[in-house]
Amino acid sequence: MTDPAQPISGNKKRLMRSAARLYAVQALFQMEHSDHDADSVYAEFLDHRFGAELDEESDMVEGDVDLFRTLLDKAVDEQRTIDRMTDRALVAKWPIDRIDPTLRALFRAAGAELVATDAPPRVVISEFVDIARSFYPEGREPKFVNAVLDHMAREARPEAF
Repeated sequence: MTDPAQPISGNKKRLMRSAARLYAVQALFQMEHSDHDADSVYAEFLDHRFGAELDEESDMVEGDVDLFRTLLDKAVDEQRTIDRMTDRALVAKWPIDRIDPTLRALFRAAGAELVATDAPPRVVISEFVDIARSFYPEGREPKFVNAVLDHMAREARPEAF
């Protein structure tokens, strides 16, 4: 983990925030498909993913712990609100409980950031579209994510548009 006494460069801070968003999506997915609560998944991610060494040639990126915790907590605490906001952005016949679980976790993490932080909505959208690209490099899902998150951001933070 990063030494708190050492200043973090702007680029490293951006990468850590991006990693926290990705980890939040993964954690929310894991919580949905297991009987683990937010606290146990949070602890697991801190112990085994943030900055973990995968092998001799690669490591996991260290994430912004505070952002990760905020996204995880707010996605759980505000899940009904976020799911309703997502449903309003989806086609009527495709409510959030019918979409791919990875996308559901992504929308919940992004929704948490939109309602719980002051991050610019366009940054949030861009970051989560990039995450969608990492999960669906050949599919249309990133465009779908962009459209849904744009709708959600305009609802959650209309003053930013």
